Amino acid sequence: MSKASAREVVERLATGFEELSTPLSDEPADGPIDWPGYGEARQAASERTAEAESVLCGTARIGANDVVLIAFEFGFLGGSIGRRTGDRVEAAFSRATELGVPVVSLIATGGSRMQQGMFALTQLQRITRAATLARAAGVVQLSVLRDPTTGGGWATLGAGADVVLALTGAQVGFAGSRVRPAADPEAYTAEAKFAWGQVDRLVPPGELGSRLVRWLDLLTSRSAAPAEPPAALGSDALPETGWDAVLAARAPGRPRAASYLDAYFDWREDISGDRCGGVDPGVSCGFGRRGGRVIAYAAQCGTPTSPSGFRIAARLVRLASRLGVPVLTLVDTPGAANDAAAERSGAGPAIAELFEAVATAAVPITTLVIGEGGSGGALAFAAPGATWVTPDSYFSVTSPEAAAAILKQPPSSVPDLADRLHLRPQDLVTLGIARGVVTPAPPAPRAPI
Repeated sequence: MSKASAREVVERLATGFEELSTPLSDEPADGPIDWPGYGEARQAASERTAEAESVLCGTARIGANDVVLIAFEFGFLGGSIGRRTGDRVEAAFSRATELGVPVVSLIATGGSRMQQGMFALTQLQRITRAATLARAAGVVQLSVLRDPTTGGGWATLGAGADVVLALTGAQVGFAGSRVRPAADPEAYTAEAKFAWGQVDRLVPPGELGSRLVRWLDLLTSRSAAPAEPPAALGSDALPETGWDAVLAARAPGRPRAASYLDAYFDWREDISGDRCGGVDPGVSCGFGRRGGRVIAYAAQCGTPTSPSGFRIAARLVRLASRLGVPVLTLVDTPGAANDAAAERSGAGPAIAELFEAVATAAVPITTLVIGEGGSGGALAFAAPGATWVTPDSYFSVTSPEAAAAILKQPPSSVPDLADRLHLRPQDLVTLGIARGVVTPAPPAPRAPI
C-alpha cells in the first residue's frame, strides 16, 4: 500500500470519497521564485499522476465514521509540500472543523518543495496553524506514515497527530535519503521511530483498514460518566498487618495490569512512547471499549516508573481530556525510577507533568491500586477523591525499607514500620485516602443443564 497512488490508497480504505473543491493560489509558470524548468516538471507530474497537486483531500467514510482525508501523492514531485499543497490541507482542516469529523492524514512525502524556496517552507507554519485551530475545535487527528514520510510532512501532519500509525517497513525521518548521513540507515525507519517512542503503533499494510476503523471508533466516542473501578482479580482477604499487605502486593503470583485490562475491556488499542525519544514498557496506555463505552487507561505494570512512563501517561490523560473520554488509571509500582538515568531524563519534571495533567483534566478519572503504591511515583497516577484499592495492595508515603533507612533504624524494624505507616487497604479507607476496597466479581451463573 505504501507505493500505491493516493487515489488507490483512498479507494482501499474508504467509501464515498468526495474531493474538496479548493481554490488554488495563482502561480507563475516557473513558480514564485522563477525556478528554471519547474513549470515543465509540474506539468509532467500532473500528466503522469492525473493529479493537479501533491495532495488529495476530501470527505469519505471509514467504517461507520465520517472523516476528512488528506492523502499524499508521492508520484507528484515526490509528494512535496508547496503553496497549493498548503491551500488544500488548510481547506481540509477547515472542512473537518465545519463537519466536526476526524482528519486522517495518509502521508507519503519527501518534504518541502525546493523549487518554491521559502514559499514552500512556510507552508509548514500554515499547516500547523490549521491543525492547531482544528484541534482546539475538537477535531480528532490521526496520521498514517507511508513510505516515505520525511521532512515537513513528518514534522507537522505526521508527528503532530493525536495518534500516529506507521506502516511497517516505511522510511520515516526528518532528513530525506538524499541529504542525511550514510551511517545508521536503520534510524530512519518506522520501526526505529516506534522503538524511540515517536510512533504509537506499527501496522502491516494489509491491516491498515481494520485498524483505522478501530481507532476511529475509539477516538470519536464521548462519555461524561466516570469509569467504574475494575473488580479485584486476587484474594478478597484483607491483610492483618501492614507487612502482610506489603508481602501480598509483592507476591509474584498477584494479578498485574495486563490481566486487569484484559478482564475489564472487550477490546483495546495501545498508544506508545512519550514522543521525545522514550518508551517505558512498565506503563501501558491506550483506549478500550467496555460494554459500549470507550474508556482511556494508563496503567503501571509493577516496575519502577521512568520519566518516559510519566510523560506518556500525561499525554494519555491530556488527549482523553480533550476528546471527552473518561480515564481509568491502575497503580502498581514500587516507586519512581530513581537511578542516575532517570534523574538525567527529568524524573521530577515528568512526575510534575502527570500531576498537572490529572489535576486539570476535564474528564473524570478513576483509579484502582492493584499492587504496590510506592510514594509519589504512584500518587502521580492517582485521582484525588476517586481512588479505590484491592485487598492485595498497599499505598504508602514511602516503602517500609526506605522509612527504616531514613530513620536510621535496623532492617529488623521494617515490619513494625509497615504497621506504623498505616498502608493497608482498610487503613487507606479509614484515612479517607481511598473510597473503598473492591472485591472479586461474583462468578457468572451456571447455565441450566
